[in-house]
Amino acid sequence: MNKKLAAALSGGAVLVLALSGCSDDEGDKVGDWAKTFCDQAKPQIQKRANAHQIIISTAADSKPAEIQAADSKAFQDIANADRALAKAVESAGAPPVENGEKVKQDAIKELTATAVAYEGLKKQVDALDPTNQQKFADGLQGVADGLTKIEKMDQNALSKLEEGELGQAMAKQPGCQKPTASVPPKTSASPKAGSTSGGDANPGPTKTATAKPTKTAAASKTEE
Repeated sequence: MNKKLAAALSGGAVLVLALSGCSDDEGDKVGDWAKTFCDQAKPQIQKRANAHQIIISTAADSKPAEIQAADSKAFQDIANADRALAKAVESAGAPPVENGEKVKQDAIKELTATAVAYEGLKKQVDALDPTNQQKFADGLQGVADGLTKIEKMDQNALSKLEEGELGQAMAKQPGCQKPTASVPPKTSASPKAGSTSGGDANPGPTKTATAKPTKTAAASKTEE
């Protein structure tokens, strides 16, 4: 079941990572803005990657209480990262592109809304009873359904920043590149634990938009 959460989370986990690529020089003003934002965004992108890995590492051979604790921490970490990303956009100011102020305000609004949504999922996970496996599995299904909806919010949060010359300028910045998760996966996890599109701790742009949660062996184990 937790692997299903990992699959749903995979799209949101690379909120800024889809900016990888190459571009021509887009000018000092746009480049300076991108550097200002990406330098502040880098640790938050890393935090999101680590949160994603935490879920994957508990996707199999884990007890309900372990899954609950891992998911709770991961959701809170992502919420904190999204709030920090909103502050990074605020600090960088309106980007020097057409409708820059609106682009900034929309990004801040959507990142904040996504953070609130992840905090809601944390509360939902925290309220589950890990001592009753069947009820826990049923409750985790509801969390996974909610996460699927939030995934779209997450992907849209910085979509305007990723467009045109601004997105190309951000793609050049090391701070907006795909990180390597610093949380090692559990060695006890089954071979299937990371086999879906959401199993890659650092999925590339081609993997994320279509990642869909699926029923896995971990779910069946939880429901036994």
